[in-house]
Amino acid sequence: MIRLIRPELLNVKPIASPLGYGNSFSAFSHRPVTELDKITCTQPLTVSDVQKSCGFSLESAVSASEKLRVDTTDKIDSVLKLLRTHGLTGSQINNFVTKRPSGDLGDTLEPNLKLFKSLGITGANLAEMLNKEHRVLESDAYATVEFFRTNGFSDSQIKSITVKRPQFYVYNLKKSMKPKLEFFKSLGFAELQMAKFLSSQPYILERSLENHIIPCIEILRRVLDTDENVLKAIRAGCLVLEYNIEKVLEPNIAILVNHGVPKSLVVKLILIQPRTLLQSTARLNKIIDEVKKLGFDPTNLLFVLAIRSMAVMSKALWEKKLEAYMNFGLTKDEVYSAFRRQPMFMIVSEQKISKLMDCYVNKLSMEPLIISKNPYLLLFSLEKRILPRCSVLQLLMSNKVITEDFRLTYMFKMTEKQFIKRVVKKYEHKVPKVVMAHQGKIKFQGFLK
Repeated sequence: MIRLIRPELLNVKPIASPLGYGNSFSAFSHRPVTELDKITCTQPLTVSDVQKSCGFSLESAVSASEKLRVDTTDKIDSVLKLLRTHGLTGSQINNFVTKRPSGDLGDTLEPNLKLFKSLGITGANLAEMLNKEHRVLESDAYATVEFFRTNGFSDSQIKSITVKRPQFYVYNLKKSMKPKLEFFKSLGFAELQMAKFLSSQPYILERSLENHIIPCIEILRRVLDTDENVLKAIRAGCLVLEYNIEKVLEPNIAILVNHGVPKSLVVKLILIQPRTLLQSTARLNKIIDEVKKLGFDPTNLLFVLAIRSMAVMSKALWEKKLEAYMNFGLTKDEVYSAFRRQPMFMIVSEQKISKLMDCYVNKLSMEPLIISKNPYLLLFSLEKRILPRCSVLQLLMSNKVITEDFRLTYMFKMTEKQFIKRVVKKYEHKVPKVVMAHQGKIKFQGFLK
């Protein structure tokens, strides 16, 4: 049956059918009967019907009637209800309908939406996915999901890939993806490791195996000496596989060497955070100059760690973190002194800086200068380390098992194994609740004065 929309209601000229059936707005479509087909047509569908049902503008209504290829307002309602059930708003539906080419969704709409919902893709995520690739609802989505599952990807990882690169659903995965996955396995990656880094950066899978991925690996082998180091570098920052490292990484390595950095430290930097050397040469040179001005020695590990810290943030973010420390009483010189002792001091997020500094300065009455001299204090977890240990110490003091004559910084610096042995195990027979306190089950209220 050819669906007709009465042209006098459109106030536009009829469009000739590409199949030569006269002035119509849709070609006949051969496809299996679906739930949406079971609604029979009782009268011609008008654009005003579409506008009323969808809430679209006249232009969008004309587009929707052609692109969705439905014959009754009941059927339009069924399609819209299905899309709304999966969290799409009216504007998102409008965007999807107007972007997709003319064609019938056939049997794929409902099962694909159900599959994506099972992966946790609804609402905003679904809209984002459709905005990137509208054909995903017409694809064999089950085959794509099964392909990734059989190669070790979890459903949460498949969700991440789907939202980031829905284009994969219209690719021939066995031809374009399978050889790449087999290559990564041949390097020594276990399926779980491979799935982890590829789901975080699925764009790597769009790179040519022969012209990009393999040449990248060969350069990394030449720089890092061993395959084991190549795997470590990719795990530390798989983004390295997206760059033309011959033009980016190698020139930056040469810059470090020219500044007196030993190759062993260059390798260590790449293994810690390869992203550091994916900067422009101009930016890297500027960072090296700043690090040298602060007095770092190029032959010392702290030199490359300082470069790493500066390279992963903008100047504006650096200034915000500097201000965050100064808000709790540290001077600018004390912040830089702490940075020289422990460059990781500046990698800490602003939120973590505020939480830890508030605890140390306001709750534990620690002098800011002490923090400057012990910058490792900012690398600890407040919830998992600092507060539970404070709770243990407070419990022991309140039971007069220990006195206040101890250094908090020493208690915090001890490894977990050392703290359990020297404090928790040592006193649990006298104060059994220290075990609960160490597990975070007793809230720290502050040291009693």
